[in-house]
Amino acid sequence: MKKLANKVAVITGASKGIGAGIAKSLAAAGASVVVNYASAKANADQVVAEITAAGGKAIAVQGNVSNVDDVARLFDETTKAFGAVDILVNNAGVYKFAPIEEISTEDFYNQFNTNVLGLLLVTQGAVKNFNEQGGSIINIGSAVSNIAPPGSSIYTATKGAVDAITHVLAKELGGKKIRVNSINPGMVETEGSHAAGFIGSDFETEIVRTTPLGRIGQPDDIADVSVFLASEDSRWLTGEILLASGGVR
Repeated sequence: MKKLANKVAVITGASKGIGAGIAKSLAAAGASVVVNYASAKANADQVVAEITAAGGKAIAVQGNVSNVDDVARLFDETTKAFGAVDILVNNAGVYKFAPIEEISTEDFYNQFNTNVLGLLLVTQGAVKNFNEQGGSIINIGSAVSNIAPPGSSIYTATKGAVDAITHVLAKELGGKKIRVNSINPGMVETEGSHAAGFIGSDFETEIVRTTPLGRIGQPDDIADVSVFLASEDSRWLTGEILLASGGVR
């Protein structure tokens, strides 16, 4: 039997990049998957099509994670399609790098609303819909909370908050048999990192130079860790921050 057979997983921001990779890997491990997206419907539908073509179960549900009504609808659609939730992956996130002189209040709210408020609201919704047997919440943080690169003051602040929330909720939800852990990736090659100009830049070259394993990450590198944290293989882990960065710290 597959590791995640008969499990239901909700992945936010799963239309592209790391989220799409996680959705496909959890589905391949047997989970019924909800692919949440904010605006990229065609990409989300493609992820669902790939999962179903491989024999898995998946639906796409639109929703802004920082909107209370959207979050409620996300879980209504989930329970309607598959039943109670076993796994939540808080992957939805945005970033913008800029020197301190150039950041604006809009930059602050855009990143904190998605990366922190959104994570809290979706977790709140999931806890109401988890099985009595509990389950696993996997937050997607970032190695920036360790390495603190220049120009990332807001983004690093949001991911530092994710680390703190992970520790708090691991203690708060343990009594409900809900484990809470975080995967903190380093640079990963995604549509987003290409669009931001990171891939092929001097910044990427420097990251590769300082990475002990000598490359940047791929979505599958993170997705495989998510399967571990979603499964019984990690049953004795909660409140952990797994730095998935090829050794960068």
